[in-house]
Amino acid sequence: MLSPPILLSCSVVPLPIFTHSPPAPIPTPMALSISTPTSSSLLPASRQAGRWSPLARSAKPVSFSLWRSPLAARSAAGNAPASPVDEVVTELDAVAGFSEIVPDTVVFDDFERFAPTAATVSSSLLLGISGLPDTKFKSAIDTALADGECNALEKPEDRMSCYLTKALANVGAELAQQVPGRVSTEIDARLAYDTQGIIQRVHELVNLYNQHDVSSDRLLFKIPATWQGIEASRLLESEGIQTHLTFVYSFAQAAAAAQAGASVVQIFVGRLRDWARNHSGDPEIDEALKKGEDAGLALAKKVYAYIHRNGYKTKLMAAAIRNKQDVFSLLGIDYIIAPLKILQSLEESVTDPDVKYSYVPRLTPAIGKTYEFTEEELVKWDQLSLAAAMGPAAEELLASGLEGYVNQARRVEELFGKIWPPPNV
Repeated sequence: MLSPPILLSCSVVPLPIFTHSPPAPIPTPMALSISTPTSSSLLPASRQAGRWSPLARSAKPVSFSLWRSPLAARSAAGNAPASPVDEVVTELDAVAGFSEIVPDTVVFDDFERFAPTAATVSSSLLLGISGLPDTKFKSAIDTALADGECNALEKPEDRMSCYLTKALANVGAELAQQVPGRVSTEIDARLAYDTQGIIQRVHELVNLYNQHDVSSDRLLFKIPATWQGIEASRLLESEGIQTHLTFVYSFAQAAAAAQAGASVVQIFVGRLRDWARNHSGDPEIDEALKKGEDAGLALAKKVYAYIHRNGYKTKLMAAAIRNKQDVFSLLGIDYIIAPLKILQSLEESVTDPDVKYSYVPRLTPAIGKTYEFTEEELVKWDQLSLAAAMGPAAEELLASGLEGYVNQARRVEELFGKIWPPPNV
């Protein structure tokens, strides 16, 4: 999978590789916002007010931001006023009243003109920055490569890993100065099966961010949803450190993550659909298909119902959105990561002012009371039950995603090895 996002609009929030047909890379959400939502789990409470700009078209590296119009916010609050006859209302206005929209792209022009609300820093973003001749973020990487603590390490692999960690924190700290919301930091996928390794790396990053005066409430850590990653999430959340579990392709992973208290769980709707088109033999997917349901959408609905049935704090994010119908089918979910072409189509589609409020959420907390779960699904998940329940789709997609992330991290370290030492060091 993974071709690193170079800074041009592209779909990215980096994610995966495959044995069969490679899934589309994961989104690195970027800014596309008009106004901040009235509330957002990605924005600290003290930073949830303000106006932002419409559709950004080019330039500085950033990711993970939310779009919601003032009209949508009023509609979501249930107090939208009657529309003037000449009011132009787009489908994007209508759908943004029910879910926060996360644009899937990786490039921005200028923070003053196109202000993103939050950001994600990852290996793919570092590759993109390193490929630019002139960007303020380049100095953050040069500073990491000049770090004395890293330089003192004897083993080349330890040095490169140290540079990678420092570079992520340096770039993330720069982004924290540019956005009002949280900065999400990718955790090295090579630690995916090492609970203590994940926790240690997160603590290292928290300390580095604190040295840059970035407080913990501004941070989110993106961890693969292996059992070890879920257990790391549980322990980190108990310390007040917010986590974002990714590579979730099964109900068991999502339920275990919610039980662990993960702040955000990300499901890849389109990738599950793609897998189902070319494979069979996964009980969870086969059950959805028997009911005439789309495998990815069915999983999102089931997980949403589970979270609300049990009152978990976890927010649910849908990624790998393939078309506008996916957006309509997911209305009500906390976050939807959608490609720019879909958002532009929604923005260009004008709805009748009298029709816009007929858009209704497909996912509401009430479904938690009516959704039928089996006794096996309502257990307290542990490593053995998770492994037994994941199924071939989740196993394959998780493995391919991890492979892609690992390859990206290695590419960054190889690049750092070639350009070290930086100028003036």
